[in-house]
Parts: sequence; structure tokens; C-alpha cells
Amino acid sequence: MKYFIGVASHKPYEMPTSGIYFPIQVGARNNKPIEGFIRDDQGINISEDNPYFSELTALYYIWKNCDAQYKGLVHYRRYLGNPKVTLRSNAFERILNSDKLSLIFSNHDIILPKKRHYYIETNYSHYVHAHHKEALVYVQSILDQESIGYSDSFKKVLNRRSAHMFNMMIMSEQRFDEYCEWLFSILFKLRDELDISSYNTSEARVFGYVSELLLDVWIDANNFSYFEAPVVYIEGQHLSKKAFSFLKRKVFGSGNAHIHSSIDDREDRPE
Repeated sequence: MKYFIGVASHKPYEMPTSGIYFPIQVGARNNKPIEGFIRDDQGINISEDNPYFSELTALYYIWKNCDAQYKGLVHYRRYLGNPKVTLRSNAFERILNSDKLSLIFSNHDIILPKKRHYYIETNYSHYVHAHHKEALVYVQSILDQESIGYSDSFKKVLNRRSAHMFNMMIMSEQRFDEYCEWLFSILFKLRDELDISSYNTSEARVFGYVSELLLDVWIDANNFSYFEAPVVYIEGQHLSKKAFSFLKRKVFGSGNAHIHSSIDDREDRPE
């Protein structure tokens, strides 16, 4: 198999007809199967951790159970798109196909969604205005102990005003597996140290939130080249909700993560 791009979803949903996309039911353990979907509780898996790792249970499944020349992850309502296809086309017609992928990988190591720019705040301030900051402190400590290169890149990424969000990516199998090995080693250490017993349901997904920043850390530290693809929103963007959440963060400030509603389109991410 040349391409295996998992589409993380927790419910039945229309999927691309292209043979390179494979729907994965996240949090499948103890839930009814979705017809035509791969379950993330098959093979070697962390399906039971879905309430805390979100779409990463699909990432882990792909890492441990799938063989393909290129592997990746997208979401059921959000895909990596072809910049050459007109916006007037059907949403599924705008997502990357195998022909475009071959062209991109002839010049780049990794395909990522276009950066999200914050302009008036850093990745660090954006995170702590919406979430408990303890996770970032623990991650910095873990990286300080293990790798100066990654530790420096983590500080650099936190001080940036843009980031590749959503945990969406496509890359060669070798790099995909290397990334997952690195990522989950950090997240499992973080899980052992971080007390989330007082977190609400949204904040308990902390490992999924932190991993969005860690992808850029891994890329920066290894100096990988990447191609930024436009994000295709199957149902459009919830701009009014995002604006409301942004204003709420600014009003209440950091340290009040427990009162913030979901942000950055997290309401339409796999649960």
C-alpha cells in the first residue's frame, strides 16, 4: 500500500471515496461498531485513553498496526486540501489525492495544514488563556532532561505567534513512525506526572492539545521541510463561535481554563 491516511471520527459520517483515506472509529472500545470503519481498539491500541488523547488514539493505531509507504491523519470534518483546486468545487473534490501527494513528496518531507496565525499573542499565551498551564511546565521539564535540542525548540515554538494545529499530517512511514515514537514517549511520561483528576471533560483531553505544539517542536528540531496545504472544512468554519471563545479568553484571562468553552474548532474534533 502506498498511502494510508486515517480519518478520525467518533460517529458515522460521509467519507472520501478515494482509496487512500480510511475512516477510523476513535474511542471504539465499549462502543457499537460503525459500519465500514476501522476500530481503534483493534490490534495494539490505546482506545481506552480516547477521552484524554482525542484523535491521537487513531494516530497510535496507525503507527502500531498499519504499513504503507506514506501514512497520515486527518479529521472527519477537516482535511488537507489541494491548493490548485477551485473553492467552488465540492469539499471532497478539494482534498489531496494520490497524484498531488506524489508531486508534493518529490520536494518535501511532510505535509501539514497551513499555520494558524495569532498575531497578538504567542502560542504560549494562547494555550494558557484556554487551558491549564501545568502541562506545558511538565513537558518542558521532560524535554530538558532528555534532549537539549528538543528543549530549545519547545521554547522557540511557545514563543511563536503561529502553529500547525489540529494534529493533521502526512509523511513517509519511516518519519511517521519516528514521530510517533518520540511523541508518545513524551505524552506517556506527561500522563504519569500530570494530575488531571480535577479537569473537566474538555480539559481532560490535554494530551491531544499539547501534541499540537509538539508536532512543530519535532519538525523544528529536525529541520524537516514541509508543504503547507489549505484546510478543507467539510461543513465550513464556526467563525462566530471562535470569535466568542477568543473574547471570553481575553475577559477571564489565564488560570480559568475550567470555565472556557471549546476553542479552535475543538467542538468538531473527534472525541
